[in-house]
Amino acid sequence: MIKTLEAWDKQLFELLNSAHNGFLDFLMPWISDKYIWIPLYGLILFSLIKYSGYKWWQVILGIILLITISDQLASGLLKPWVGRLRPCYDPELEGIVHLLKGCGGRFGFASSHASNSFAIAFFTWLVLKDSFPNTKWLLLWAGLVAYSRIYLGVHFPGDVIMGATIGWLAAFIVCILLVNFNKTKSISSDG
Repeated sequence: MIKTLEAWDKQLFELLNSAHNGFLDFLMPWISDKYIWIPLYGLILFSLIKYSGYKWWQVILGIILLITISDQLASGLLKPWVGRLRPCYDPELEGIVHLLKGCGGRFGFASSHASNSFAIAFFTWLVLKDSFPNTKWLLLWAGLVAYSRIYLGVHFPGDVIMGATIGWLAAFIVCILLVNFNKTKSISSDG
């Protein structure tokens, strides 16, 4: 079963990674660069602090916890534990991978870029969806970042799917913690 999934993952990777053109070759390294998104991160942080209904320190603490969970599950736990080679290091794909930038570390399961971008997108949507339903479009941004990792030849589709799943779980956990913390605080204030 695992071998079949890996074979499908490699076939899908080859299909997605081989679909190149000059415009996307220029654009995808930028999309994958986490520093280019600093203005977006600032806007998200501002919106969460201003419109979430949580205190500023709760938002900051929530985001720190969110990224810690997301990043450490993907990079700190799964990459060394699973030990799946990135496509750019996979001997079966030698000479096939269209690599635009450096390859990164040897292991790629799960994608930290996908995990962190989906964690931010899901968290923002969960917290602000009632006030700003258009925050759902952040999920498209996270998907684009995740796809850029395949396009650049550094992750398999399964890596980014698992990263997105980790991001979703991290966002869900942190939202539950924020809600329960505020309920507990509210109950203790009333009592």
